[in-house]
Amino acid sequence: MSELQHESAKHFHIFGHGISFSKSPLIHATGFRHYGLPHTYDIREPVLVDEVAPLIADDFFGGASVTMPHKLAVHKFCEQQTVHAKRIGAINTLIVRHDEHGQRYLLGENTDWSGLYSIITQGAKSSQKQTQTGLVLGAGGASRAALYALFQAGVTDIALVNRTRANAEKLASHFSSIFHVKVFSTVQDLDTQPDIIIGTIPADRTQRSDFEVLFKDASKPGLCIDMAYKPRRTPLLATAEESGWETVPGVEVLLHQAFAQFELWTGLEAPRTKMLEALYASDRVDEESVHGRL
Repeated sequence: MSELQHESAKHFHIFGHGISFSKSPLIHATGFRHYGLPHTYDIREPVLVDEVAPLIADDFFGGASVTMPHKLAVHKFCEQQTVHAKRIGAINTLIVRHDEHGQRYLLGENTDWSGLYSIITQGAKSSQKQTQTGLVLGAGGASRAALYALFQAGVTDIALVNRTRANAEKLASHFSSIFHVKVFSTVQDLDTQPDIIIGTIPADRTQRSDFEVLFKDASKPGLCIDMAYKPRRTPLLATAEESGWETVPGVEVLLHQAFAQFELWTGLEAPRTKMLEALYASDRVDEESVHGRL
């Protein structure tokens, strides 16, 4: 038996609301199983973030993923935050650390941005095109990571579109000391064609006609990422694909940020291929189940 298998079982969770469909337990359980680790990972849906306090205080708490609506409030449990988490103002990963005296403390990190960053930079490398203009759709919690990822990737002209302009202005102001964000109320108001578009709006709130104007210049295809992953082919991605754009579904963003979480929690390289295969196998089962009920 390996040293890893002798490790004490730790409890990992995902904290959020309306996340019963989350694939994160499957992804991380696959990683734990690959290394023979005895850890568990489950879904917790507290209404208030304070409800997770007993889980965090547990001696066998290993860490947690955090999703909306708790990304902006969970910092209250963190003794430390990374520079990126502080700049973004949102935490999606809780990590247990120990100081030089063996004292336990909680570190807050954000891997949403780094997952997006790796996708953006990989896309730019494969296309050999310099990405200068970026657009984020929506001003919710996920848009913070999207804006920051564009900035970190060297995008110099960043725009934010949100129906409620006041929310977008507030978000742009949050980053104003680091980089500038242009704010627009509708996509029709944009003053330039973006090279990269990141959607952060739940797909069930959108339709293809919302995005057609973004892809009217078919001579300049770019990269379109949608952080929503239900369904896999969202209205935004479908519209982009038909205009010849390269598209990245939300499940890829989910996987990239999960890889980073796994490595932060375990110190081991994420078994990316196995995690991806497990996720897509689960998708096929879900699809067959849906067709079987029709």
